[in-house]
Amino acid sequence: MFGKIEHIGIAVRDMGTANSLYERLLGRPPYKQETVESEGVITSFFLAGDNKIELLQGIHEGNAISSFIEKKGEGVHHIAFEVEDILSEMDRLKKEGFVLINDQPKKGADNKLICFLHPKSTHGVLIELCQEIR
Repeated sequence: MFGKIEHIGIAVRDMGTANSLYERLLGRPPYKQETVESEGVITSFFLAGDNKIELLQGIHEGNAISSFIEKKGEGVHHIAFEVEDILSEMDRLKKEGFVLINDQPKKGADNKLICFLHPKSTHGVLIELCQEIR
């Protein structure tokens, strides 16, 4: 079962500019920044109350974030939901007819196992499942 919204992912062209904007907007710096080589992105996480915002910048052309920005511009990229058991949730969603982008969870940013649902099966919204790595 889905838990809370884990974070909202926002695609940005330039992390320095975006970090500056969100620092001014939220009144605090990011609590974590990291590069996720497997996804080809640089991430930066901000807290907004109990919620998290993840900024994502593509490292190179042709990766998911760079392609997204090229097609749609900067903006909301995905909504991530917390799950307790990502494998059972992936199995449940496949049985419900959802299309998974990856067949196995992979290591993502912020100490999470992740999996994405294809937006063609979710009315155009990219959904991410996140499970804390224990």
